[in-house]
Amino acid sequence: MKINNYIDYTLLSATATPSDIKKLCTDANTHDFHAVCVNGHYTGLANIALSNSKVKVASVIGFPLGAMSTKSKLYEAQECISDGADEIDMVMNIGVFKSKDYKFVQNEIETIKKAIGMNTLKVIVETCYLNNEELKTACEIVLNSGADFIKTSTGFGTAGATLENVAVMKEMVGDKLKIKASGGIKNTETAKKYIELGVSRIGTSTIILND
Repeated sequence: MKINNYIDYTLLSATATPSDIKKLCTDANTHDFHAVCVNGHYTGLANIALSNSKVKVASVIGFPLGAMSTKSKLYEAQECISDGADEIDMVMNIGVFKSKDYKFVQNEIETIKKAIGMNTLKVIVETCYLNNEELKTACEIVLNSGADFIKTSTGFGTAGATLENVAVMKEMVGDKLKIKASGGIKNTETAKKYIELGVSRIGTSTIILND
């Protein structure tokens, strides 16, 4: 198991500077990580920094609350793709989801996926705010929306990924949808447990390598 290939090396801090993003990209390239994950403002910078690298650029939209309008998320997504993003990590509208307006939630995800075409879309459902039944419903919505991944967390909620939540997600989506675990994963042992459960990507701000 080569952990490097699972890692989305992440820097989403409000205080992240251009120098910090350049270092993020250098480290990701050095360690052959799958992608870097950055805020939209830094998409172009990351794209330039990784122009001669296999490391992909993932940009977040509707981050971290998910409560922005669909139009604003759409604009963010289109701008990030234009600036060189390969992947988009969007936050589901959690409040609307919890009000059980599932049609709105699915339509919003479908709108973003259609706008970015063949680029990868990961949908953050922020598992810390969902009970098991809500998480199962979220899995169904993301699966039916045409997205490529369902993702556990922003890292800005009350908790990050848990093995229990990922087990529920895997039971619901099987191999029909990829899973990204993020939030609080800071060492090789923990990363391996998630990979063994079936996740395809690990989001982390810590350099995690094979022992």
